[in-house]
Amino acid sequence: MRYLLLLLLGTALSQGASAECHCVWQGSFTEVQSSADLVVSATALSSKGNSVDFSIDDTLRGSAPMPELRVWMQARDYCRPPAEDFPAGSSWVLALQRIDEIVPGGFDPSTPNISYGRVGDYQLSSCGGYWLKREQAHVTGALVDSPRWVRDPDMTPVLLDLVAAFVAGEIDAQVLREASRENPELRELRQNTRIFLRRDAASAD
Repeated sequence: MRYLLLLLLGTALSQGASAECHCVWQGSFTEVQSSADLVVSATALSSKGNSVDFSIDDTLRGSAPMPELRVWMQARDYCRPPAEDFPAGSSWVLALQRIDEIVPGGFDPSTPNISYGRVGDYQLSSCGGYWLKREQAHVTGALVDSPRWVRDPDMTPVLLDLVAAFVAGEIDAQVLREASRENPELRELRQNTRIFLRRDAASAD
């Protein structure tokens, strides 16, 4: 019985079941993305252990060596989001850090799918707004001025093109701030008005 308990304890520790992450909130996406090695718009393909494979839809900053990349998520006391938060088919904007070296004890051959990650892959921090949820052409999440540790603040979805322009340095955070606070009913009214005017012009021709 004692041997069984020790075995179960060792398994739990190897998978990070009893470990906790402790980090300071680094800020919203607008504050943390500049420190990332790679910023991409990507779609989750599949997960295994604490890693998620993504297909890159667009690279906002940096250079990815392949059209697909592996991102290592939470395990042990690593301050990263759980892999299950990124199900296959979901789309995201990710501000990623490249894994350049393995930390001591970061890889266990007996549990290769639960590890710190492989050199050349990427990791996603949970200590700030390092990811945004993407729905078609819009994103939501801890984009700008979001409360600490709030992942899904009440906001108007913002165009991905605006986020890409911010990452490229073409606009400032104030533009995103105003877009995230825009009244969605007024925006819909403007869009419907433009559609009506285009249809009216076409029928006149």
